[in-house]
Amino acid sequence: MSNKIWYLSGPFHQYQEDVKALAKKAGLRIIDASVTASRDGEATDVPAVTVKQVARSEVASPLAAVSDQTALDQEELIGKLRAESGAIRVLIESAEGLIPLEHPEAGELPIRLFDALSGIHQGIAGIKAERDSLTAENESLRGEVVSLKAAASKSLDESAEIEALKATLDAAKVSYRANVSKEALQKLVEDLPKA
Repeated sequence: MSNKIWYLSGPFHQYQEDVKALAKKAGLRIIDASVTASRDGEATDVPAVTVKQVARSEVASPLAAVSDQTALDQEELIGKLRAESGAIRVLIESAEGLIPLEHPEAGELPIRLFDALSGIHQGIAGIKAERDSLTAENESLRGEVVSLKAAASKSLDESAEIEALKATLDAAKVSYRANVSKEALQKLVEDLPKA
């Protein structure tokens, strides 16, 4: 690779000389040195350039030329921004649960933030109500499950008793109806002769 690249810090208009014309005359290609760390192909014999001197008045603060009315407008704007900032801080404290949520008096951003927080608050309130409803339904269903388990257990115990009574009557060769009640079976067993 030939050394035909002139690494020069931009912007190029800061130089007194026409750097593009100098580069063309010297057969060099200019690359802004501030945008690349590479120095591949860097030329060793490059033209000398000088940075333009800027007059002090051109660098003066833009606020120095501001009229009194503009300064008053800026102070009014700063006051409004401070008021909005304070209102936003209050809304943030409300969101953190430190104070109750109240509608801000003024300011586009605080009012938009209030509307967003109000919507979130309403959504959370709806979710809490749904959660409470589901909790009550869950407790009711748990109660039903417990009562059904108890009924099933009682039914199993009763079935075992009926089978035992039928076995006793079968051993004694006593006849009974197929759909006889437990109480009738108990009466038949009680009426069996004592051996």
